[in-house]
Amino acid sequence: METRVFANKEKINSQDAWEMMQSASLIRTGKGKKKQVWNPTSDDKTEILKDVIGPSGNLRAPTWKIGNEFVVGFNPELYAEIFG
Repeated sequence: METRVFANKEKINSQDAWEMMQSASLIRTGKGKKKQVWNPTSDDKTEILKDVIGPSGNLRAPTWKIGNEFVVGFNPELYAEIFG
C-alpha cells in the first residue's frame, strides 16, 4: 500500500518526525554530497533530528519509507544504492 503526503500541504515537525522514525531499522539521509546512515535505537536523537529536519522546522523532502527504513533528502549516490 502506498501513502503519499505532500510536504507543502502537511507539515511534519520534529516531534512528529521522531514518532514516525524512532522504531525504524535505519534512517538514511542525503544532503548534497553528504550521506549518512543512522540507527534510531543507538544513535543520538538530537543528531538524527538535526539531519532530517530542514531550516523550516519540518521534515525535509523528499522522505521515503521503504519497508522499515526511511530515506530523507537527496543524494545521487544514496539513491543509486537504494533504487538501483
